[in-house]
Order: sequence, then C-alpha cells, then structure tokens
Amino acid sequence: MSQTVDRALSILPLLAEGPADLGQVADRLGVHKSTALRLLRTLHEHGLVYRQSDQRYRLGARLFALAQEAMENLDIREIAHPHLVRLNEQCGHTVHLAVYEENEVLYIDKVESRYPVRMYSRIGKPVAITVAAVAKLLLADLPEPERRALAEQLDYPLYTARSTPHAEAFLKELATVREQGWATDLGGHEESINCVAAPVRGADGRVVAAMSVSAPNVVVTAEELLSLLPLVRRTAEAISGEYSGRTPVKGTPA
Repeated sequence: MSQTVDRALSILPLLAEGPADLGQVADRLGVHKSTALRLLRTLHEHGLVYRQSDQRYRLGARLFALAQEAMENLDIREIAHPHLVRLNEQCGHTVHLAVYEENEVLYIDKVESRYPVRMYSRIGKPVAITVAAVAKLLLADLPEPERRALAEQLDYPLYTARSTPHAEAFLKELATVREQGWATDLGGHEESINCVAAPVRGADGRVVAAMSVSAPNVVVTAEELLSLLPLVRRTAEAISGEYSGRTPVKGTPA
C-alpha cells in the first residue's frame, strides 16, 4: 500500500512540469501502463489530476484549491513565534514580526528585550512605513507598478536627519532592499534606535512577513547590531521553510 501511495504522489511533481501522457507517466514511475492508468484514474476521481481532450494529464483544480485552503489556514505568527523567542534568547534584543495589510505594515508579534533600555512598540500598531526595516522588505516585494504608486502617495515625515525624504529616495532604497534581500533602519525613525530585518517567504517565494531585531545604540552600536544579520537571516529562512512546507524545521540554526 505504501508503495502505491508513493507512486501516486510521484505523479504530481511530474505533472507540475506540464501535461504528460500515459506512456510518460509509466516511464517516469518505472511501471506498466496499466499500473500508471490505475493510479491516474484514482487521482482523477479525487480531482487531483485532469485528463485533457488530447489524452494527456495535468494537475487538477482540486489540488490548487487544497493548496490555497491550506495557505489561508496557516498562521504565520504561530509558526514564527518559537523562532522569534529563540532568536531573542540568543541575542537579547527586541524581536518583531510584521505583515503588510491594506496599505499598512503592522506588528503582529513581539518578544521584548532583556535589557532595561528598550524601544517602544506594541502588537497591532502600524510601523513608520517610510523608514521601518520591516516595511521596506514588505513593500520592496510588491510588483513595480504597485510599489511606485504606493510610494508616490505616501507622506514622508522627517523623524530624524536619516529619515527617507521623498518618493524617489524611497523607491531607490526599496530597489536596493529587493536586490540584497534584507533591510535596515539605522536611526531613521528614532535617532537612538537601530534595526536589521529579513523577509519570511511563502512557497511561491513571495514575502509574506518580515522579522527584525531592534536595539538602542546605548545597548549596542549599529555595527554590532549589523553583525547579527546572518543570525536574523537564518531565523527568517527557518520560518520560511516551516511556513512553506519546504523543510520539516525543528529549530533555528545557531
């Protein structure tokens, strides 16, 4: 029975490459055509594959519906939280998780710093979208027309001398963030607070959330905080792997 299930499941990656006929499926599985046909019929009955008019098979709509339903029921906060706690235990600084919703970037989770001097933030509060590192990552992943339209309608308050001054500068920074795959806020919102952030990606590679480590410069310098970037990125990759189902992550690498 387990061999039958294994063979049936092996058909799905094949059809993900494009439609295939019975002979191609049988060859890939290394079985007789009658066995391949029996497996395909079972998958067809469950809507996981579809037989086209040219007698070739492709992935069925039911498979996509199941995938969409599973994605909608995933709670990124629940998946990410143990990783955020572990990162906080390793570095001691404030760790945030944020998402982009309805033209706002919101914190959806936070693990407090163990140091007495901390930054102020709270879950559910929108971030300063033009300067926050998590916002830069989330907006950098938007399609270019949407990214440009949003940038041009934002206000650009000058919180500090390092704040992003206008749309042109913001779009340039987003392009850099998109290319390098991480972001910083080095005194852009508050002179005394620095932040490094990395993206959490779904199965399709799109950014679904962003996580960050923030600390006052009286606790660590900007350079010291930037040295944590590899650890932050590994944590984000571990969350991405677990969220997308690519890897059975059991813990964040040190």
